Amino acid sequence: MAKKLQVKQLKSSIKRPQNQKRTLEALGLKKIGQVVEHEATPNILGMIDKVKHLVSTQEA
Repeated sequence: MAKKLQVKQLKSSIKRPQNQKRTLEALGLKKIGQVVEHEATPNILGMIDKVKHLVSTQEA
């Protein structure tokens, strides 16, 4: 079983490229301070890497 990650949005997606906005949306993040939980799959880790300057992660 893959480990779980908590992803929290720290910064706004305003004035960011469209691909970063879509990545946040695909992760399920809509608001600053929102926390979602995902399994640490290669797809999710790649998405987090694309927006690492907007989010923080923790193991759940």
